Amino acid sequence: MISRHWIITDSDNASQEVAGLGVVGHQPLLKPGEHFEYTSWATISTPVGSMKGAYFCVAEDGHRFEVPIPEFALVLPRMLH
Repeated sequence: MISRHWIITDSDNASQEVAGLGVVGHQPLLKPGEHFEYTSWATISTPVGSMKGAYFCVAEDGHRFEVPIPEFALVLPRMLH
């Protein structure tokens, strides 16, 4: 995984973009069946928002590909029932 790009939107429709190399300081090399987990955070000015984005990757054979991350909710704990 080479880089990532996120679009973070709050409930007032204010958006911010985050892009850069790797994630949390890593550019993991994953073999088939392997996985990489990390914890990160985003700051928004409302209790509810969303994120979507993509990871940009290069296979060992040089093939470049994108892994889209569908939109998901950012919600304060106990905010929704």
